[in-house]
Amino acid sequence: MPGAAPSFIITAEACSDIAAREALLDRAMGPKRRKKSSEKLRRGRRPSEGLAFVARDADGHVIGTVRLWDVRVGEGGTRALLLGPLAVDPAMKNGGVGSALMRHAVSEARRLGHGAILLVGDAPYYARFGFSAEKTGALAMPGPYERHRFLALELVDGALDGAQGILRSCGRRQKPARLALAA
Repeated sequence: MPGAAPSFIITAEACSDIAAREALLDRAMGPKRRKKSSEKLRRGRRPSEGLAFVARDADGHVIGTVRLWDVRVGEGGTRALLLGPLAVDPAMKNGGVGSALMRHAVSEARRLGHGAILLVGDAPYYARFGFSAEKTGALAMPGPYERHRFLALELVDGALDGAQGILRSCGRRQKPARLALAA
């Protein structure tokens, strides 16, 4: 049908998607993406179990990605998820891919029993998924970030009550490259 939105599906990310995902992130976010505060929390870690997704077009090409990461607020504090990056192939922008990835990621995080999701992003975009800065006032990211872009969504009411401090990585460590190739 002419003018119809392209079709896509969302699947769990596979090891075979790594190169396509990284190329997509480079196209969508540029070379400075690795210098963000959120990246410091992801470096050397694997996404939270069952919470890494890609969107594929009808030909199976990766056109979108979202991953969630295990973090802890402060030393030994509240556990939460850090969402990001969410990225869509620039050629597919405004096709509903990013929204579908967000809805899927939030739904799966809730299904898996997580209490809250944090992110640094555009408040007007993420507000439609329930994110706001209301619960992030006593929280901080490591390194520079724009405070008004630090947002949270409680999947369980009260999950962030009393949470305070700087976010820290607490997820599964990534295998060193040599060991990963041998495994």
